[in-house]
Amino acid sequence: MQGTTGTPPQPTDTYPPTDRTVPTRSPDRAAYDKELVHSILDEGYVCHLGFVRDGAPVVLPTLYGRVGERLYVHGSTGSRPLRMTGAADPGLPVCLTVTLVDALVLARSAFHHSINYRSVVVHGTAYEVTDPEERRTALDALVDHVVPGRSRDARPADKKELAATAVIRLDLDEVSAKLRTGGVSDEPEDLNLPHWAGLVPLRKGYEAPVADPALAPGIALPDYLSAG
Repeated sequence: MQGTTGTPPQPTDTYPPTDRTVPTRSPDRAAYDKELVHSILDEGYVCHLGFVRDGAPVVLPTLYGRVGERLYVHGSTGSRPLRMTGAADPGLPVCLTVTLVDALVLARSAFHHSINYRSVVVHGTAYEVTDPEERRTALDALVDHVVPGRSRDARPADKKELAATAVIRLDLDEVSAKLRTGGVSDEPEDLNLPHWAGLVPLRKGYEAPVADPALAPGIALPDYLSAG
């Protein structure tokens, strides 16, 4: 058996581009910086999980959570993609995407209307998570992804609920981000047209929380909801 010597490979700050992560259109908008990818994933709420079922493509919106270089998705043990992941060997090939829309770009011409956005595309193989400790970590991450700190302020899933819940893991190996920033890109001959042009920024944030009518007396709004 051949031995190994020297320093083991060190983690890098970027994901290596592949044939599937280099876009054929607007490649200048692509990025592979891990910090950027993580920031987009951490800001989003919903991902779209794509896979092939019975020879046809399927894309499902779902919640997710990130722990380091892994994404977790959960659902009912009866849901088709989670059943397929558990049955597949070695796992289920998937494509997962997250998109944030930052602004509407209104141009003078219909052709140059656009949006400013940040997106992430992850290709890989999804695996069913069976280790109890990893399942707990994943489920806490899913709750905290929606509202940071919430997992410590809620009853954890009991045995019956855990038995009804499946969790799948997708490692962040083949990943790219794509962004559109900046303003309007009208043609020079259109600049004097009598049409308004510019950006309409979109805003993300919490509205005032609305308490459950059955909330027990004396329970105050938690700090993680009132801080904003």
